[in-house]
Amino acid sequence: MRFPCISEVQAYWEALREGRQIPCRSEVDPRGIERALEYTFVLERIAPGVARFRLAGMHLNDLMGMEVRGMPLTALFTPKSRTEVSSTLDQVFSAPATAEMTLLAETGLGRPSMEARLIILPLKSDLGDVSRALGCLVAEGTLGRVPRRFEIGTRTVRPIPPGLPSRRSGTVTTPGFAEPMIPFRHSAPEAGRGRSHLRLVVSDE
Repeated sequence: MRFPCISEVQAYWEALREGRQIPCRSEVDPRGIERALEYTFVLERIAPGVARFRLAGMHLNDLMGMEVRGMPLTALFTPKSRTEVSSTLDQVFSAPATAEMTLLAETGLGRPSMEARLIILPLKSDLGDVSRALGCLVAEGTLGRVPRRFEIGTRTVRPIPPGLPSRRSGTVTTPGFAEPMIPFRHSAPEAGRGRSHLRLVVSDE
């Protein structure tokens, strides 16, 4: 596989779901995608069609020649591709859906051809709304002059079907599984129960 880090991040996100539709941002542990951290990022939706980098690996900083945290995702794209990127972000957060793109770098003096792969996977915030996303972008080729910006080659958006109830909660209080509580009552022992097996026998002889 040419882009193993993309597959690793996607597999990690699928594992976090545990049958649910979307995992939570708070569940993401960098140790689970340690080999892909350089290419991984977290987005925050701030307006329809606009999401900015909350966290980003060094690979993205290298592509732009600067720190990308706080910048919109569209900064990585050429002007003619940004409308399509914004539309894709709307689908990721609203449907919700996953998105995968093949990208081609803009070429020119000191900027040789590069090919890249991008994946965006939605996450829930601590408030429960779908306003975060886990992503991964891997570019192959000579970096050349920065910043490097990309055009979209192919794009695949897949709506996520409703998931199953979370297995992380509800197991203790689920009706049908809890046994009724029996209150403690202090009472005299019933006949034949709770007595010693030894008896004192008194003889007048």
